[in-house]
Amino acid sequence: MAELEQHEGAQDLEKKIEETRLRFNNEFLQDSTDKYDSQDVERLQKDDSLVEGYLQWRLYVVDDALKMIDESLQWRKEYGVNDITESTIPKWMFEIGAVYLHGYDKEGNKLFWFKVKLHVKDAKTIMDKKKYVAFWLERYAKKEPGMPLTVVFDMAESGLGNIDMEFVKYIINCFKVYYPKFLSKMIIVDMPWIMNAAWKIVKSWLGPEAISKLKFASRSEIQGFIGLEYLPAHMGGTDPFKYSYPPLPDDDFQTPTCENGPIADEDEAESKEGEIDSKDALESSFSSEIAVKPKKVNFLEDSLRCEDNDKGESSRTKGARKPLTTFKGPLLDVSPAEELCFGSAETEKKCLIILGNVTKNQLAFKVRTTAPEKYRVKPSNSCCDPGASVEIVVSLHGGSQASPQDRFLVMAAEMDNAGSQDLTQFWKEVPKAKVMEHRLRCQVLEGAKQAASALGDGPVEKGAADQQEFSSAVLNDNLYFTSLMRLMTCSARTEQKLNACLWVQKVLIGLVLLLVVLNLLCLHLLMAPQRPS
Repeated sequence: MAELEQHEGAQDLEKKIEETRLRFNNEFLQDSTDKYDSQDVERLQKDDSLVEGYLQWRLYVVDDALKMIDESLQWRKEYGVNDITESTIPKWMFEIGAVYLHGYDKEGNKLFWFKVKLHVKDAKTIMDKKKYVAFWLERYAKKEPGMPLTVVFDMAESGLGNIDMEFVKYIINCFKVYYPKFLSKMIIVDMPWIMNAAWKIVKSWLGPEAISKLKFASRSEIQGFIGLEYLPAHMGGTDPFKYSYPPLPDDDFQTPTCENGPIADEDEAESKEGEIDSKDALESSFSSEIAVKPKKVNFLEDSLRCEDNDKGESSRTKGARKPLTTFKGPLLDVSPAEELCFGSAETEKKCLIILGNVTKNQLAFKVRTTAPEKYRVKPSNSCCDPGASVEIVVSLHGGSQASPQDRFLVMAAEMDNAGSQDLTQFWKEVPKAKVMEHRLRCQVLEGAKQAASALGDGPVEKGAADQQEFSSAVLNDNLYFTSLMRLMTCSARTEQKLNACLWVQKVLIGLVLLLVVLNLLCLHLLMAPQRPS
């Protein structure tokens, strides 16, 4: 029964998406081909998640979603969002540092900072400022698709002269209309009491669907949303970050830890491992404290070495969580598509990243992370043959715990001379435009340890059954959420109709009272004695 409901729910969502596309083509595209950017229209026709985002934000009401899509695509065309680059924005806007992305909140959402004291209301520059905000949002949308943002308005040392209501309304519209589902929450920090009236107006702009996302916090209360490591000193934090330009602030991806400890050179090639391992083995004969876990036993004969390597390969991936989703990239298919799931149990501290080469050339790849001291990655820098796949094991180092703030970056580029290029030199020389980048975030499991462990470690039959059960539970949650959204939509419509009926009732009562008064007046005039002439 549950499976039937899930199937019907998925079919209903597909119908909604198809209906939205069909009506958009018939009602909005037919008579206005130049109204939108062709790139946005093409993406809308192909990306189901984009259409689903608009539908979900408008509670699955197709009419409301279509209005939102129309407004959003017109805005993108008007502001030239697809063509906004760093070079199209005035340099002084980057240098002043009033708006930027940096750090994460306690839920793992990226922080979008607005330094209010650096903003001065100016009609001449308002368009550039709007494009500047669009630049950051579009940049983030491409790097972290589907990941929400936490907006932080830092009101320290600001006054009425820094409040630009038109600009604030534009920022809110960006999250309400142009980038649906992007807003995790909006935190107003250290707001002066004199600005209470202005923010009451802002509150009304957010609307009921986003009003719960608005948080007002003092310096002490902000620490409940953001950890000290990502808070500046004036908010009581320990973050040493100071905005400067260039370069633009971004995730600080570094080379992770390899199996025998940190890699000295972040661009060290996998092809040099044999030489390093031989050196480690030689040094270990003089000191037992060096090379505690040598990767190769050099004194074995070739046959035994091959057999041992095969066993090592299987033991290396044993216990690692298998990915369930795949991202289809231009050079690589990356599994999982978005998240690496870690837990606190020993069987939940390994994950697999599977890379599949979809090109006809050999690819060089490497994996980097924002927390290199926590993770071991093997291999972190190597090659992949055409049509082949590579399994990369990511494991937590020592007693480290995964965090939602941790990120991984998978980089890949085609090699012109397969097999003859040194990877270190290759990564130094390859143009950035030819490098594919895909980011993965970390998810920390809490309540599903047993099911997650079975997915990674159990027998094939049991693992498949548990995997199906886990997927079924996720689909069930999605179905309940969809049903809740529909119920809320019905309730909202009922409330609107009820309000309309009450309004009509009041009007009718008013008319009846007016008629009664007129009747009484007429009776009074008729019954009044006529004056003698």
